[in-house]
Amino acid sequence: MSYQVFCKIKSGKRVLISFCAFPIKDQKGKIIGISKIAKDISDEKEEAKKQSILAAIITSSEDVIVSKTLNGIITSWNNSARKMFGYTEKEVLGKHISIIIPKDRPDEEKKIIDSIKKGKRINHFETERIAKDGSKKFISLTVSPIKNSKGKIIGASKVARDISVRLETERERDLYTKRLQELNKYKDEFMVMTSHELKTPLTVIMANLHVLSEVMAEEDYNTVFIKNSVRQVEKLSDLVNDLLDVSKIVAGKLALNFTLFDLRDLVYEVVNNLQQITKSHTIVFNKNTNILMVNADRERIGQVIINILGNAIKYSRKQGKIVVNAFEKEGDVEVNVTDQGIGIPPKDITNIFLRFYRVSGSASSFSGSGIGLYISSEIIKGHSGKIWAESKVGKGSVFHFSLPVANK
Repeated sequence: MSYQVFCKIKSGKRVLISFCAFPIKDQKGKIIGISKIAKDISDEKEEAKKQSILAAIITSSEDVIVSKTLNGIITSWNNSARKMFGYTEKEVLGKHISIIIPKDRPDEEKKIIDSIKKGKRINHFETERIAKDGSKKFISLTVSPIKNSKGKIIGASKVARDISVRLETERERDLYTKRLQELNKYKDEFMVMTSHELKTPLTVIMANLHVLSEVMAEEDYNTVFIKNSVRQVEKLSDLVNDLLDVSKIVAGKLALNFTLFDLRDLVYEVVNNLQQITKSHTIVFNKNTNILMVNADRERIGQVIINILGNAIKYSRKQGKIVVNAFEKEGDVEVNVTDQGIGIPPKDITNIFLRFYRVSGSASSFSGSGIGLYISSEIIKGHSGKIWAESKVGKGSVFHFSLPVANK
């Protein structure tokens, strides 16, 4: 007879003891006593409890949990495995794991087992398996070695998670991205084509307007309307050129023709040209500084200066002063333009060099395409330079750009 009781040992700890009792008999077969054998089974009971809890977790887990021997024979199969693959536990126990492995993946199981035999764990291995009904299941697989009490590897435990939804989402996202790229390509091609198509009639219109203006001036006609038309055609022509530049930038085809020149001369030239056609503002530039040699595309850098100065004039109060400085600083040549304009809100200052970005607030009432500063930024980046701005609303702005100084 055997029974279990809790006993308190000398240390005061309660332990679970299993007792077995046997009768003691004399030579005549008369029972004269009892022999008892006691065994501490506390650890065994605790281990059994742990195993019971572990089995319950495996059974109720939403992840597929399967164990197998090193020969690939299935030894356990939880409910999630039954739901995913359609096989009951009875149908697969004792069968080889290849029952769910696609025929076109003959070496996959061998590679997994070889890694397990070396004690290596396989994490998040994405693969596919075949269900009982023949459907494909896309899974993320984690495989761990199973060891006996002596630490010897005797099998493998597999935890699989269905990733079909995630893969489908990624596939749709990739398809959507591809469509967007195609649409962007068509958009850019359309922009280039349209811009080229617009340039030809604009050039003809501009030439005719200039001829008409000269004829009317010789005959003492009022040419104000002609001059207004010329200005509008010039604005339209500038927009078409900007759109062409954007298309080149997006396509990575903005060519730069590098030459060695003194940046002071270029700034002085641009300032003088703009001052001649700008009566409402005074542009101040002190050329009397040290020579500022750069290796850059003179025409494109001039385009940047014109754009920054043009914005300073547009967004400044009439009769305001615009100050331009050029100097060498820490191995770079820097140009900055300071205006007394309406300023840029802090929330917009970091975005003003983005394509088609327009500043909010009072600045939004001014005409503009929002691409001039973007083009300027890309030109400066193409020269390994930097461009940035500082501003206070109602106080004005300072636009800076810098280029590497040419080797002297």
